[in-house]
Amino acid sequence: MKIIKLTTYRVPPRWMLLKIETDEGVVGWGEPVIEGRARTVETAVQEMEPYLIGQDPARINDLWQTMYRAGFYRGGAILMSAIAGIDQALWDIKGKVMGQPVHQLLGGLVRDRMKMYSWVGGDRPSDIIEHIRTLRAGGFNTFKMNGTEELGMLDTAAAVDKAVERVAEIRAAFGNSIEFGLDFHGRVAAPMAKTLLRELEPYRPLFVEEPVLAEQAEYYPRLAEMTSIPLAAGERMYSRFEFKHVFQAGGLSIVQPDLSHAGGITECMKIAAMAEAYDVALAPHCPLGPVALASCLHVDFASYNAVLQEQSMGIHYNRGGELLDYVINKEDFRITDGYMQPLTKPGLGVVVDEEKVIEASRNAPDWRNPIWRHADGSVAEW
Repeated sequence: MKIIKLTTYRVPPRWMLLKIETDEGVVGWGEPVIEGRARTVETAVQEMEPYLIGQDPARINDLWQTMYRAGFYRGGAILMSAIAGIDQALWDIKGKVMGQPVHQLLGGLVRDRMKMYSWVGGDRPSDIIEHIRTLRAGGFNTFKMNGTEELGMLDTAAAVDKAVERVAEIRAAFGNSIEFGLDFHGRVAAPMAKTLLRELEPYRPLFVEEPVLAEQAEYYPRLAEMTSIPLAAGERMYSRFEFKHVFQAGGLSIVQPDLSHAGGITECMKIAAMAEAYDVALAPHCPLGPVALASCLHVDFASYNAVLQEQSMGIHYNRGGELLDYVINKEDFRITDGYMQPLTKPGLGVVVDEEKVIEASRNAPDWRNPIWRHADGSVAEW
C-alpha cells in the first residue's frame, strides 16, 4: 500500500481536516490545525508531502521521525501541528486496514468509559450559573471556564475580587455537587498568579490551567509550593522534548497535550507515558473538531493516567460549526452521565461526511482570536 494524495479542507468554525488517500482505496482523516493559523499549517502539510507520497502508510514511526528530523529545523506550533494531523490520518488508515479501533493497536482498553467535561461561559465569562444548570440536565457535572478577563502584570484588588466573586457564586449555587477547573489562559503573569491562587483556594477548584504562560514554566514548581490547587498546563507545548523539562522541574499535577498540536497520537502516547512516570495525570486539550477528539479518546483509553477529556460541544468558539456537523456516526459520540464509551469502529472511528466538509470548505472563514488591550493601550494576553 502506498500514499498517493493529501488533501486539506479548512472548515468552520476554525478547524482544518486532512484526507490521506492510498492506492488501495483506504482513506485516513486527520485534523492538523493551529487555531488562527490554519493556512500556515496547511502550507506546512503541503511541504511535508514529498516525505509521504509513495510511502507505505503502515510505517507510522518511520514517517513520523522523517517528518520531524529530515528538515533539520523542527518543533514549534506549526510544524508539530502539521505532523499531528498527518499522524492521526496514518493511524486511521492502519486501524481500517487491520479492522481494529486505534486503541486496540495501542495495547487495548485500560478503562471502560472516559470522564468528559464541558466548557461554560465565554472569553469574558457571564451567565455561567444558568449555563451549568443547562448542562447538568444533560448529565455533565464537571466543567471548565475562563478564570479571569485580561489582567495586568500588576493589577488591582478590584480585578482580583471580580474573578474570585464569580467562583464564589458558583460554589454557593452548586456546593460540591459539581467540579470545575479554571483556565487562566496565559492571561495571568507570575506576580498576579500568586495572589489569585491564594484567594481562590477556599473554593477548591478542580485545577487551574495555564497559571502562567508555558514560556514561564519555571514558575510552575514555585506556584505549586504555595497552593493546594492542582496546576495544569501543556496545550502550548509541542513535543516530549519540551515536556521533559517540565516533568523534571515538577509543579504540574495535570498535563494537557493537544493531539492536534503535539505531534499526534504517536507523540502524545509517549508524553502520557512520561507523565505517568512522574505521577502526573493526563487530560488532553481539545477545543477542536471530531477527528481531534477521537484521537484524544484513543490515547485516553490506552493511558492509565488519563483522568479528564475536554470536548467542544457548545463551546463559545463554535460559531458557524459544531463538533458533530461533519460526522455521520453521531451516535458513537454520545455522552451519558458525563462519560463517553470507547469508539469501536476501525481506525479513529469517525465516519466523516465528506460532502459536507467539501461544501463547508468553499467559504471557510479565517478565524482569528480577538486582540485585547489594557487600559493603558498595551496589548493584553487573550
